[in-house]
Amino acid sequence: MAVTIMIGLWIVDELNFNNYFKDKAHIAQIYQSQEFNGVKGTGPAIPRPLEFALREGYKDNFKHIIMSSWTNSRYLKYGDKNINRNGNFMQEGAPDLLNLNIISGIKDGLKEKNSIMISEYTAKALFDSENPIGKIIKVNNQDDLVVTAVYETLPDNTSFNDTDFIIPWKHYITTQGWLMGTADQWGNNSFQLFVQINDNTTMDAVTAKIKDVKKNNDKDVAQFNPQLFLLPMKDWHLRSNFENGVQTGGRIENVWLFGVIGLFVLLLACINFINLSTARSEKRATEVGIRKSIGSNRGQLIFQFLSESFLVVFLSFVSAIAIVLLFLNGFNNLASKSIVFPWTSIQFWEISLLFVLFTAFIAGSYPALYLSSFNPVSVLKGTFKAGRFAALPRKILVVTQFTVSIALIIGTLVVMSQIQFSKDRPVGYNKEGLIQIPAMSTEFLGKADLMREQFIASGAAIEMSTSSSPTTEVWSNRAGYTWDGKPEGFQEDLAYTSVSYEFIETLGIKLIAGRGFSREFASDSNAVILNSTAVKYMGIQDPIGKYMRDADTENPEPPLIIVGIVEDMVVQSPYSPVKQAMYVFDSDQNASYYNLRLNPKNSVSQNLELIEKVFKNNFPNLPFDYQFVDQEYADKFRSEERVASLAKVFTGLAIFISCLGLFGLAAFVAEQRTKEIGVRKILGASVKNLWMLLSKDFIILVIISLLIASPIAYYIMSHWLQKFSYRTNISWDIFAIACSGALIITIITVSFQAIKAATSNPVDSLRTE
Repeated sequence: MAVTIMIGLWIVDELNFNNYFKDKAHIAQIYQSQEFNGVKGTGPAIPRPLEFALREGYKDNFKHIIMSSWTNSRYLKYGDKNINRNGNFMQEGAPDLLNLNIISGIKDGLKEKNSIMISEYTAKALFDSENPIGKIIKVNNQDDLVVTAVYETLPDNTSFNDTDFIIPWKHYITTQGWLMGTADQWGNNSFQLFVQINDNTTMDAVTAKIKDVKKNNDKDVAQFNPQLFLLPMKDWHLRSNFENGVQTGGRIENVWLFGVIGLFVLLLACINFINLSTARSEKRATEVGIRKSIGSNRGQLIFQFLSESFLVVFLSFVSAIAIVLLFLNGFNNLASKSIVFPWTSIQFWEISLLFVLFTAFIAGSYPALYLSSFNPVSVLKGTFKAGRFAALPRKILVVTQFTVSIALIIGTLVVMSQIQFSKDRPVGYNKEGLIQIPAMSTEFLGKADLMREQFIASGAAIEMSTSSSPTTEVWSNRAGYTWDGKPEGFQEDLAYTSVSYEFIETLGIKLIAGRGFSREFASDSNAVILNSTAVKYMGIQDPIGKYMRDADTENPEPPLIIVGIVEDMVVQSPYSPVKQAMYVFDSDQNASYYNLRLNPKNSVSQNLELIEKVFKNNFPNLPFDYQFVDQEYADKFRSEERVASLAKVFTGLAIFISCLGLFGLAAFVAEQRTKEIGVRKILGASVKNLWMLLSKDFIILVIISLLIASPIAYYIMSHWLQKFSYRTNISWDIFAIACSGALIITIITVSFQAIKAATSNPVDSLRTE
């Protein structure tokens, strides 16, 4: 019951994701699907002019239309305190859309261009107990913004849990140079758009109206057949996966998975109760006979046995609550949650009462009906026997128990195998000893070469380069290029990253053909490097020296010459194929990260100490922040690893519960056959013979469970693996491990009782007085 309650709390937390926002049912994000060579891609990136089109032609459908940047980190400084926090640039209606709980200040705090709203968590870090309202925060050591409001820190189970500050959209579009001209660029999908629809309409109705807005406003993007739609807030967390334009689920699969596991664990415990109750039936037969003979009817007996079941379940529930409280913090750490026990929730206690009644009924109904059916005459005459088929239901239930347990073992092993398979995948670069330093302040502009020289001179790094995206992500995709041999009507979609000299050397990328960007070639300012997947994707033969040209004939960019081909790098999902990628040269104008290869001759702590010293000498007003690339890559496995960890715990508990029942049944069988064992010992049976006699029935039941569980688990896990493009095969050794493990556990569990009975003194078992 403790396991089921814990899983129930986890499921409720998942289903209540974003419930913090009062208007959740009417809030959505604009998504779009676009078609590239017959394959649809779906995501939340939208062009800026969409906002104006919706306000002009469809404003009657919306209460709020809110443009937003992507959540990103910024340096926030007040006095001598300098911290790094994540936040968004959003339009002034955002606090109303999100129903922000304003602790101090004003709710319309985004009206002034040079203002900032901060979370309570951020306010405490910067101001301690000082009142932040009206104080000036320096952002990225370049913009002075006035604090106009402090809002309640958004909970972990919200999609905006990492939004620690909000800066006005007006500030964003007037201070970021790259935003110039984006107001009419329908092909520049660099923004997010959140909406709240009116009460008198529906998500589907609004989607039907706006789906072709982008296609109808720009003939150049119409070739990609963009389809806009609203993704309701209720789906952001649980149903955000799309495949070829079709919504295919997401974390909701984990909710179903653990819900089923919780029910199975409870069912296994109920089976134990049923088995042991019916196994003791002969001991209670006399009681039933006497009660019936003095006037008790069957209904009264059923009520009595169900009451006993209810009492056991109620006491179990009280104990389960204590166990949940004891292990809740550990469970939160394992599941990456912040679940609080719902003491004050009336709904929780109502559901708990139904839970207790349901469990008591499931566990107690069969024993009650079975025991109350005994014939009192047979019982009191001493001629009552349970019958040759009395044990059949118990055997069926044991098979059910172990079928569930073995299926869980196989499922857990497949999940672990898939994670390990993806971890062992070649990533195309050396992620060990590689760190990245965010370089998003304008203070970093023009200093990349100087910083490289100083980092290397310090002895902490052996190489450094810059990039517009972190090593483990792609922040930009490009299209609109032509090249010799490009097929007619081909619609390219290329992952785009601008990098500096020494990028290949810093990351340790394998060069397949050509060369990397070199300071010896002035022409590299218009050079491009492709990965091997891009070469195949574009169909270019002998690519070195070939050109990629801008398809825009009105304002074309200079052509890019292909100077090198590199091995594929896994920079997005480790479970998906590598995307076709292009790397263009950029000194440091668009640099978002410094990439440093640490000196392997020093300890990591020594290197970091030297790097921080150099950093602080050049950027005294910025906090030193860094990330290990191998850890950032490892984070991509966190979700599946949490599923595997939880599955391992629940599988272990399921096996333990099944073994408890098996242990009890083995004890009962041994007790029932005490005289038989005594006679066999006197006639010369060895301990081994008796152990085989008592164990074989249970081993046969487990073998039957194996035969049932294996195809079921194979079917379910094969279906689960289909969601990964890069996936392992379900090998026979997984079934061998599960089968041998189940048999060993069974033999150990049963052997204790079997050997105990086999080694007992036959004189004691055969004595009649």
